[in-house]
Amino acid sequence: MANHILRRSRINRVVAGVCGGLGDFFGISPAWFRLGFLLMLMPGGIPGILIYSICWIIIPEG
Repeated sequence: MANHILRRSRINRVVAGVCGGLGDFFGISPAWFRLGFLLMLMPGGIPGILIYSICWIIIPEG
């Protein structure tokens, strides 16, 4: 079994590579994570922006 490390994607990125990195880590399409963050932006924006920003800071670039 491959040893997966959570890293932001350098290749599959739109803004910071957070969704691309999460998609690579979990083995699913990054589009699902993008959709999730987009849905979190709908009720006022703060939850989605806050969680995305924290992930951007915490997850190292790969």
